[in-house]
Amino acid sequence: MGPLRTSFTWAHCQDSDSSVSDREREKRWAELFDQLDLNKDGRIDIMELRAGLAKQGFSKKSLEKMVAAGDTNNDGVLDFEEFTQYLRAHEKQLKLMFHRVDKNSDGHIDAAEIQDCLRSMGVSVSMKDATRILLSMDKDGTMTIDWHEWRDYFLFNPLTNMEEVARYWKRSMMLDIGEQLTVPDDFSEEEKKSGYVWRQLLAGAMAGSVSRTGTAPLDRIKVFRQVHGSSDVRGSVKNSFNFMLKEGGPWSLWRGNGVNVLKIAPETAIKFTAYEQVKKTTLLNLTAEIKPCERFVAGSLAGATAQTAIYPMEVLKTRLTLRKTGQYSGITDCAKQILQREGVTAFYKGYIPNLLSIVPYAGIDLAVYETLKFSWLNRNRGMVDPGVMVLVGCGAVSSTCGQLASYPLALVRTRMQAQASIKGTPKLSMLALFRNILIQEGVSGLYRGISPNLLKVIPAVSVSYVVYEYTRIMLGVEIEGRRGVRVKS
Repeated sequence: MGPLRTSFTWAHCQDSDSSVSDREREKRWAELFDQLDLNKDGRIDIMELRAGLAKQGFSKKSLEKMVAAGDTNNDGVLDFEEFTQYLRAHEKQLKLMFHRVDKNSDGHIDAAEIQDCLRSMGVSVSMKDATRILLSMDKDGTMTIDWHEWRDYFLFNPLTNMEEVARYWKRSMMLDIGEQLTVPDDFSEEEKKSGYVWRQLLAGAMAGSVSRTGTAPLDRIKVFRQVHGSSDVRGSVKNSFNFMLKEGGPWSLWRGNGVNVLKIAPETAIKFTAYEQVKKTTLLNLTAEIKPCERFVAGSLAGATAQTAIYPMEVLKTRLTLRKTGQYSGITDCAKQILQREGVTAFYKGYIPNLLSIVPYAGIDLAVYETLKFSWLNRNRGMVDPGVMVLVGCGAVSSTCGQLASYPLALVRTRMQAQASIKGTPKLSMLALFRNILIQEGVSGLYRGISPNLLKVIPAVSVSYVVYEYTRIMLGVEIEGRRGVRVKS
């Protein structure tokens, strides 16, 4: 039987009366065991648990811990007796944990008690975040968690999961689908020391490389439309595509992709390092939970630092993307020609609009993402995991909104980067370019090329997520309870 029916039966295996007898409880455990035992051999293995509890979002590592805890004869599977013994022992531990959080012993946990409990564990969260954690467990809409809701939420989770819940909506998986790159934040000190952080960043960089390569033709069409505007036949998507094929053949669709992929690694490393340093410098209380406004400021400053360091690669990417057959022999030759003909300053053309675009992109992206998260939590109380599609959807929508706000600045940046490579093009300043575009092309000219940029979102997200999942498994990066997924454009 598939995961859907298992999930349905599990919903009916939850006790609704605190006075339910042990016999009745074991009868319901038997129903759950029967649903999880897919091949009906009287035993449950890891594969059956993963299939049966797929909708719960538990990682393979969590389920392996559960089997190891209940497998008394060390045969790698759970029979019915081991299964019920595990649930019985686990419930007792969960009961103790529940009473520890329920400080006033009224049988219900509220947001303030969650906040106090986490603080006692060294994890400081705001009341707003404590309420979000509560909403993820609250099934009946009472804004409190009773014993049954607590037990059902943690029954198949490790006991030391409160800290993970605190970071439930704060962890990114770094799905990269284009130019703006955001790295995961809010890692614990233990994760930083263990190398977990860099393994996760490496998985994200690998996913970004494959994703960017897969959508490179759309990215090149976007750059063509941005630069050539409406005054050239290459200004339409179809004509741009035909021109590229005719001028350089199928492989020309990937021009500029090499440097676009190469800049992922230094940008990721610099941005993450800068983010950590900004937090240490600006936050007075390093143990306090970082607020959304502080995260926005730290993220924007880290982004500006990374962009300043790798911006020459951005210029190289634009020039290589627009190059004609035989114009440059490679990245080094392109850099050499720019240096000889235009000087060092050419590597920072368009830097100002690029820097300015970080603020509206990061601000709107964060605001929309936070709003969508909280809205979903309010509508779906008691769900253990919103699922990949919901989280990816939140990230895609927020990223698209950020793009729409910052795109005019990105377009002006690209034109400034390309000015010297196009004969007869006047060397205009940022403000002069804005004015020129508005006069000649109208407001729509500021959004020229955005259609192929938006078209690449779905394939980029799909490719990036699949590659990320396989890469993180190979690198040993387990994500407990599947943390938040951020999608960046």
